Amino acid sequence: MSEILAVRDLEKTFGSLVAARDITVSIPAEQTVGVIGANGAGKTTFINMITGHLVPSKGTILFENKDITGLPSREITRLGISRSFQVAQIFPTLTVRENMVVAAAIARRGGGMLGAVTTPVHSPAALAEAEATVELFQISRYADTPAGLLPQGVRKLLDIGMAVVGWPRLLLLDEPTSGISIEEKFDLMQVVMSALKTRRITVLFVEHDMEIVGRFADRVLAFYEGTVIADGTPEQTLGDAKVQELITGVKARSAGTSHV
Repeated sequence: MSEILAVRDLEKTFGSLVAARDITVSIPAEQTVGVIGANGAGKTTFINMITGHLVPSKGTILFENKDITGLPSREITRLGISRSFQVAQIFPTLTVRENMVVAAAIARRGGGMLGAVTTPVHSPAALAEAEATVELFQISRYADTPAGLLPQGVRKLLDIGMAVVGWPRLLLLDEPTSGISIEEKFDLMQVVMSALKTRRITVLFVEHDMEIVGRFADRVLAFYEGTVIADGTPEQTLGDAKVQELITGVKARSAGTSHV
């Protein structure tokens, strides 16, 4: 597979505080990468630098061989990198379909909320893309439901669908199963990952649930004190002695089973 993202010697400091350091990672296209680490380990700082929400203090970020280091987040989104946050970014008074149409209009215009205002929201292209994405994420039966009334799992699917409606090539997910019940989380992730594979999207997802990481990631990056301490398959990373000592606190089980 060709390389879609390459990070070289990435560092972020806030005064004397080093939030990220010595991060060098290459991600092939269409790979699904889990990102783990305790709170404050540097995961979110890493994601924020890739998506343009933070400017690196040092290092280089290449997306499809283009240097995107320090570019504004809107520019990075236009290039094909999208993101979903831990708390769903939706319009609660709009229906599922309306949320998706607005997201499709923004993606097609490429100009943020102002772009949505100056672009015909209910254009045939935006409507068609919205309907296709609603179906892709298996939430059609909620299409006419106001987003504020949705069950938490459906709200998450809508949020991620809105990040996907513009056909990004790289998607970054921040704790996609946060707030989801144990009974729902595997089904939700199955829907999400199936949808993303259908669109051949490369995925980096931050996750604290090691069962989810072990089941859905092709590869796992483990962060500690701002740097990557392990990088490999779920079995390799979750079985690493340092990862077990500093992050998971437990021994990993055999491949394909729970890692908590």
